[in-house]
Parts: sequence; structure tokens; C-alpha cells
Amino acid sequence: MVRPSRQREREQDRETEKETGDDEEMQSCPECESANLVSSADGGEIVCEDCGLVIEEENIDRGPEWRAFNHSERQSKSRVGAPTTQTMHDKGLTTQIDWKDKDAYGQSLSSEKRSQMHRLRKWQERIRTKDAGERNLQFALSEIDRMASALGVPRSVREVASVIYRRALNEDLIRGRSIEGVATSCLYAACRQEGIPRSLEEVSDVSRVDQKEIGRTYRYVAQELSLKMEPVDPKQYVPRFASDLNLSEEVQSKANDIIDETAEKGLLSGKSPTGYAAAAIYAASLLCNEKKTQREVADVAQVTEVTIRNRYQEQIEAIGVR
Repeated sequence: MVRPSRQREREQDRETEKETGDDEEMQSCPECESANLVSSADGGEIVCEDCGLVIEEENIDRGPEWRAFNHSERQSKSRVGAPTTQTMHDKGLTTQIDWKDKDAYGQSLSSEKRSQMHRLRKWQERIRTKDAGERNLQFALSEIDRMASALGVPRSVREVASVIYRRALNEDLIRGRSIEGVATSCLYAACRQEGIPRSLEEVSDVSRVDQKEIGRTYRYVAQELSLKMEPVDPKQYVPRFASDLNLSEEVQSKANDIIDETAEKGLLSGKSPTGYAAAAIYAASLLCNEKKTQREVADVAQVTEVTIRNRYQEQIEAIGVR
């Protein structure tokens, strides 16, 4: 005797198989059996690209019912809020009272209403953080946002840095360390993960923490969270350094060739990527007759002239230039 529960499961499996079969049939054209199906610009039709057969013409339009032709129209017609973000401690889901003392019609509020809104705004800020953990997170994320703005990194890096910090907070890695130090190390880790070339010296310049503490905290967080970090490629620094020095594309290309050729011979192992890129740019500028002094290159790359001289001597010997 078959139990009702098992019978119900078998019926559900048959329905699932039937739906899967229908989906597979919809992935090919019933007329020419071609798999080249495209959707129209408004998403209302599915058409075979080979024979032109309209397979579906009543798809559900999941977009808004209104049309807008510029950003201001979209902003005025939109009835939804901003998407959730990891860069805010509450992910942007709580209410914010605007600082503009105006009503819905754009008219200024009376003095009594202004004082009332000021009190509401103050209490709203207080209740957004219910405990010390949220206050910790709010301060750390604001620090990450401040440093990311100073470094000029894209929004995606801020999101990744915020996720890494939240993971560190959940793993209780903050205990015994400064909030600023962990936040800075998370931002540096996010820059490396996203392939945005920012050296430890540049990150420490915009931070309120010593460079040694940032490096120590970064290694600890990366190890505890098992962050996979690829070695930094010196070629990532070449475009930015060359742009700051007003060098041509020819010098950039030559510097990349020098880095590739010398890295194949094992000279890059154990060397600082910023110093290595700076020496390659210095060598390329001499070879392309766009001479820059070692001091100019060192100031842009934030390394010493001694580092550039040592890496430069190694590189020109490796490529056979005298």
C-alpha cells in the first residue's frame, strides 16, 4: 500500500518534470527547431531569430507603467526608494528625515514646526542604532566611506569593504583592535580583491591609523576570513603613475613590456609592486626620450629614490640595455 505522503510527492515530481519539459520546448522554435530566440526591446514578445516566428506575445512586463526620457523625470515619477546597500549599518531600510525644513509642497515650515522636526530628526538618529554593536558598525562604515571617497575608488569597492567588515564583526575579530584599523584594512583588502591599485602607503595617508597597524590588521583579517588575495600586478599602477607624470602611451607600453620581460626572469619575486612599476616607468621614459627625474617618479609612486635606482639597475641588466 502506497502512503498518501509518498503518492503526493510522486505527483509533485511528475508536475515538476512536466513544467521542465515545457520550459525545454520553449527554448526552441516549434517551426524550425532553432534555439536562437530573442526578446523584443519592451520584453513583450519572444521571436525566433532564424524564421521570424513570434512564439510568445503576452509576456508579463515587470517594469514600471510610466515612461521617462531623462533622469529628472525618472526621479519624479519613481515611487520606490533606493536599493539596499551594505555601506549603511541598517542597509538603508530605516526612515530618514530630510534636513530641508520644507513641506510636501516645497514651502518653508513655521518656526514651531522647524523645532519639532529638529527634535524628531535628533531622536530618529538616536533610535537607528539600538546597541553598541550597531554604533560600532555605523562608525566603521562611515570611516570606510570617507576613506573610499578620499582614494577615489568606485562604489563596488565600498560595498565589498563593508561586507568584509561585517564578516569580521560577526567573527568577533574587532575585539582588542581599533575600529579605524580594521575598517582601513578591510578597505585595502577590498581594493586588492576588486583589482583597484591602491598601495598601503596611499591607504594609510587617508587613514587615522599607523601604516604598521594597518598591515598587521590586514594580514590578521585576511587569514581569519580566508580571503583569497592574488599578488598585485605592477602593471596596474603604470597607467596612473604615467598619467600623473604626463607621459605618453608609448612610455606606458614600453614600461609594461619591461615589467613582463623582467618578471619572466624572476626579478619581481619579493619586490614591492609600486617600486617595481616606478622603476619600469623611469627606464621607459629614458628609452623613449621623455626623461623624468628619479625624484619626480618617486614622489608620484610614494617610494624612495634608492628603491627606484636599485630596481632600475636590475631591470636594465635583465633586458640587456647598457
